[in-house]
Amino acid sequence: MSFKWLPNAISMMRIVLVAPILVLILQGRFGGALVLFWLAGFSDGLDGYLAKRFDWHTRLGALLDPIADKLLVAGMFVTLAYTADIPVWLAVVVISRDIVIVAGAIAYNYFVRPLQGEPTRVSKLNTALQLLFLLFVLSRAGYGWPDQISITVLGASVLITVVISGIDYVWSWSRRARRGE
Repeated sequence: MSFKWLPNAISMMRIVLVAPILVLILQGRFGGALVLFWLAGFSDGLDGYLAKRFDWHTRLGALLDPIADKLLVAGMFVTLAYTADIPVWLAVVVISRDIVIVAGAIAYNYFVRPLQGEPTRVSKLNTALQLLFLLFVLSRAGYGWPDQISITVLGASVLITVVISGIDYVWSWSRRARRGE
């Protein structure tokens, strides 16, 4: 019996978790949001591990995983900006980068050729920093830890990697498009 569907099911579960996490944040129930956020983060690692370890890659999975990640991160940045737990300008920068990447991927797919998207190292670093930042913000809102300076430094790191990875995507896709790759 094949379990090739399992990573896709895990990604779907992560998509389903987004709404309850955001509702819990809006209700000020940061402990519950933190638990579900940890579950979503663990599931992200698990579905990636299973897909790679057992070669359970599918085209659907290649779409679901980044969609789940983008929904979770964008939803949390918007919600935490709305609740004034993070600066609005940081949420705007993070979401703007994602919009540029998604629009670029659609345009590349439509005008050049089907895109075989593979995240860059700086993009992976950016995603890790964003998730750690969100984790710290939730933990601070719910339990008063870590201190504000840690969140500020991590937020600055997110800002720097967002800008660098956004420029990197635009630059590399533009170069590939000119060469017709």
